[in-house]
Amino acid sequence: MKEYLDMVRFVLDHGTRKVNRTGVATLSCFGYFYKVDLQKGYPLLTTKEMFFNSMLHELLWYLSGEEHIRNLRKKTKIWDAWADAEGRLETAYGRFWRRFPVPEKGLDGERWASHWIHDENGQKVFDQIQYIVDNLKDLKMNPELPSLRRLVVSAWHPGNAAESKLPPCHYTFCFNILGSKLNCHLTQRSGDIALGIPFNLACYSLLTMIIAKETGYEPGEFAHTIIDAHIYENHIEGLKEQLKREPKTLPTLTITDKPMQKLMFEDFSLLNYHPHPKIKFDVAV
Repeated sequence: MKEYLDMVRFVLDHGTRKVNRTGVATLSCFGYFYKVDLQKGYPLLTTKEMFFNSMLHELLWYLSGEEHIRNLRKKTKIWDAWADAEGRLETAYGRFWRRFPVPEKGLDGERWASHWIHDENGQKVFDQIQYIVDNLKDLKMNPELPSLRRLVVSAWHPGNAAESKLPPCHYTFCFNILGSKLNCHLTQRSGDIALGIPFNLACYSLLTMIIAKETGYEPGEFAHTIIDAHIYENHIEGLKEQLKREPKTLPTLTITDKPMQKLMFEDFSLLNYHPHPKIKFDVAV
């Protein structure tokens, strides 16, 4: 993808060297933005082979709302380094997507009430994803509803972030309607360009496609702002190798026609994906 390769070139050319908690320095740039048109194909990188199955399992885990990885680790090990001995994960994105803690009193607005649920501990929580879906369906019938520019999901809880081993990197996203198309903008506080960003791009583009299908819209654009866009120094040579490779035609992705809450791994089909060979990048923990 040209948009991704342009970002790699920009950070290699303009990045400032920074040390960080991992012990591996980065080349970093502030506030990088790009967007892709989902009508042109599913944006899974072709300049290296991507682990699509792992990404899909991860997204379905997010949508489940689970805060532990006992089920996820049966499919992929990508979160094992961050979980405790019992498999609980402080930075469980889906936990806040589907079960964001809210006060027992003080947020009793009419529009919120139908999306309150109680978790296994009896705590009142808010299902942000269902709120988005319900509002998009309502907007299909009445575009003048006040929620038109308020379709925001947050994975950032200040109390959790203050203590978490790794607070959410991709911490908020917002949906936008233009005509018949559903767009999504993701804001990310920190982005590992070699390893993380390709997964984030693929994940949130797919999420946009799922939400669009569920609510009767067409997928539009996926936009992405990365506040600290960085390349780890031990990833530089691998990314230079990617820059030498000619991007191939983007694949397509089909989703079975069924309700979102019933979607399973087998309901997604990646077609015509013919990438260049894998490039190994070490994870900086």
